[in-house]
Amino acid sequence: MTKRITSKDIAELAGVSRTTVSFVLNNAPGMRIPEETRQRVLEAARQLNYHPNAAARSMVRGRTMVIGLVLCQYPEQVFADHFLPQALHGLAQSAATYGYRVMFEPIPPEARHDAYARLIRERHVDGIVVSGPRSDDEELMRIHTEGAAVVLMGQLPGAKIPSVDVDNVGGAALATRHLLKLGHRRIGLITNAPIVYTASADRLAGYRRALQEVGIAYDETLVRYGDFSPHGGEAAILDLLSSSNPPSAVFIASDTVALGAVQAIQRKGLQIPKDIAIVSFDDIPLINFVQPPLTTVRLPAYELGWSAADLLIRLIGGLEENPNLGLILETELVIRESCGARNENGTH
Repeated sequence: MTKRITSKDIAELAGVSRTTVSFVLNNAPGMRIPEETRQRVLEAARQLNYHPNAAARSMVRGRTMVIGLVLCQYPEQVFADHFLPQALHGLAQSAATYGYRVMFEPIPPEARHDAYARLIRERHVDGIVVSGPRSDDEELMRIHTEGAAVVLMGQLPGAKIPSVDVDNVGGAALATRHLLKLGHRRIGLITNAPIVYTASADRLAGYRRALQEVGIAYDETLVRYGDFSPHGGEAAILDLLSSSNPPSAVFIASDTVALGAVQAIQRKGLQIPKDIAIVSFDDIPLINFVQPPLTTVRLPAYELGWSAADLLIRLIGGLEENPNLGLILETELVIRESCGARNENGTH
């Protein structure tokens, strides 16, 4: 029996990631892939006689051709989050390459215990991408165990659910180290979300790691918890600034949350970065219109969405041989003016 060729085989032959293979073979728009890399992938596919369109057609039978994107948040939090449109764009375009459509569904934290199962059963989706998983989400573990096609856009420690995520710990450590290198020793943190969300816990862990590396003790009085929204950032920064010994710099683990914090700082008559330095996380397009421009950790949102849909649909169609696959996408620090330093090319 002839072995079925997969994107993993092409990636190994071309010496690139599976995500890069997916981008090249599906002509993903807006991807800055070097021409030499693109040709290497195409040549590997030719050598292995791989035909992605034929593979996609082979899994259509008996499918609804719809996947769900589920966010474990309140609707008002979802629509305040400026990171989402980029990820949704990547997810929808990736799904379209397989002939799939995407249904979008916010599920509040207190929703019925069978919310996921009802979504799959009543809305007739072939599988779901769950964005922003919570560590206390028992139903998510249950439906995966029962055989539902699920991919996490994020991670759950200890869970063997396929996932696509960014290096949240490393990105947060990178942001905090940058503030430390600028001479700050009293650095606050405002998380992107309550700590029950794994991305929030990971970014807190990265912040703590960077402090530990230079021998600075973790001070819980310098930490506040965001709620995905600018309003949460506003309340958190005002609380930090009202303390008897406020920080000289703050790492805000979400650009959306940072928008509210920046506005609150400026309303108090303080200047960024003269009075307080800011580094945030995500690099959403709206950040280009903030004054001063924010130094931030760039998260590949489009790639995150694209990879999550690609992995889910491959699992649905039996094209993915590793059901416990976890992909980690890298982040980078984009240095602008809000931290008090800027390098020549704007990235680190």
